[in-house]
Amino acid sequence: MRILLLCDDYWHPGEIPIKGVSPLEEQGFKFDIITNANDFDSKMLKDYPAVIMSKCDEVSQQDNTSWKTESIQQAFVDYVENGGGLLAIHTGIVTGKHTEKLDRLLGCRFLYHPNSCPVTVQAIKPHQITEGVEMFCETDEHYRLELLNEDVDILIASYSPQQGSQSKYEEDPYHNTRSWICPAGFVRFQGNGRVCVLTPGHFLEVWLNKQYQRTLSNALQWCAHQ
Repeated sequence: MRILLLCDDYWHPGEIPIKGVSPLEEQGFKFDIITNANDFDSKMLKDYPAVIMSKCDEVSQQDNTSWKTESIQQAFVDYVENGGGLLAIHTGIVTGKHTEKLDRLLGCRFLYHPNSCPVTVQAIKPHQITEGVEMFCETDEHYRLELLNEDVDILIASYSPQQGSQSKYEEDPYHNTRSWICPAGFVRFQGNGRVCVLTPGHFLEVWLNKQYQRTLSNALQWCAHQ
């Protein structure tokens, strides 16, 4: 199955998701990779049963110009509604100031994350995406999200412990002392297509974790209606 991978921004070098998906090639996946959004043409979308978005609203690691224009956002909406599959991973959830249409398609809006810390990830609902996936723990950025759509179906939860004085938000006791359980993976439908959001993935070790590899494989097959 041929998959389009969009990746690379200032905080998230493209080499991480590129290396992170490479083991999936042994399962028959083939990845066409775009790291510079200037090389992306929305007409490409129709050639793929599923697309991985692991790229925030920056053209590339060297160019922080916004690329998720109104027309690009609409192209992704049209792609999904016509039967395409969109898998948004980690930084792909971080859209921009004017990306309401894409936020609504994903079903969430990124809020913030504390310092990198141990994050435990666990399936909480039987689904094709969670089949055979066991609980795991890796150091990661633990994303906090605002869910936007009532039809979001949460399949995977994540937990991070109190960070105490190491917290990125130590000036705010609320963030400094509380433990968190957050959505880490969910799905939704729009039109004839499918959307999956996975929040883990800041570090390569997360992508290469055997349980996350299984999650990625399952998610791509589900997004592609297979």
